[in-house]
Amino acid sequence: MFYAIRHFTRYRYSRPVWQSMMEVRMHPRSEGNQRCFVFQLSVNPRARIFGYTDSYGNLVHHFDLPSRHGQLTIITDALVNIETQPSISEVMEYGAWQELEDLVEKKDYWDMLMPSHFARSSPELENLALEIGATERKRRSPLAFLLDITAAVHRTFKYVKKSTAVNSPIEDALRSRQGVCQDFAHIMIALVRNARIPCRYVSGYLYHGGEDSHPSADGATHAWVEALLPGIGWVGFDPTTNRLADEKHIRTAIGRDYADVPPTMGMMKGKAETQLQVRVRVTPSQAVLPPDEEFAADEEWSQFLDETEQSHLAEAQQQ
Repeated sequence: MFYAIRHFTRYRYSRPVWQSMMEVRMHPRSEGNQRCFVFQLSVNPRARIFGYTDSYGNLVHHFDLPSRHGQLTIITDALVNIETQPSISEVMEYGAWQELEDLVEKKDYWDMLMPSHFARSSPELENLALEIGATERKRRSPLAFLLDITAAVHRTFKYVKKSTAVNSPIEDALRSRQGVCQDFAHIMIALVRNARIPCRYVSGYLYHGGEDSHPSADGATHAWVEALLPGIGWVGFDPTTNRLADEKHIRTAIGRDYADVPPTMGMMKGKAETQLQVRVRVTPSQAVLPPDEEFAADEEWSQFLDETEQSHLAEAQQQ
């Protein structure tokens, strides 16, 4: 399935600012069953765009704006193909726990096992673990445990837009029993890591198609988790929608939690209130969506990266 993805971000400032520096993590990954064939990044005011690959293999673009400006607009367009993978058998032997422990001992997964900025233990999390049976991990196989945790988080928490902020600790959602996909993912990551299963945060997009649309897919990015299973590798679990990640989940970046993979992150000089506007559109397509008219004059400042250029970029960063 081919998807055309448009991600629109606009910062409006109450007074002019200057020396803005921004990193953008919106470039879909190319690995496994997913390939990003075209990526276009447009910035207004115009800026020269650079790129590098971070320690988790995410493609990061960055730029700076030295002059004064009252707003900053970022538009990305991507063409991504995701092939359907064979379904995972829901039956896994109980002995897989020992296989998982052996796998963790042989390779370095410490960063996906240790607490991180947003995914950490707390009294509230420990109470939730007791409530949903997450402390009794070895009564079932690792896969059954992960499926149960996915369903329990989905059942226990209500998805409510704007109920938390991007910098909200998981305790806010744990107390109110509501949150957004970011909170669902962080809570599940903390529970899974406490069970000694490597688990990581995935940022990206979700396409629902003709299904009953879940509010998490309405003009916004999406988040889910990936856990390591012996004999299979990294498997995606979406506690917000209570299902395994499939060909409708489009992966952009991975990390320990949201702090590693925000779509935009930066700083600027000047004291001003900021108004942020974000829109996301994911549609089945075999061509990139046409640029907005207001960006017609800025096409020469856009950066196009096909697979060959992506590999050159990765090689340059390794030198």
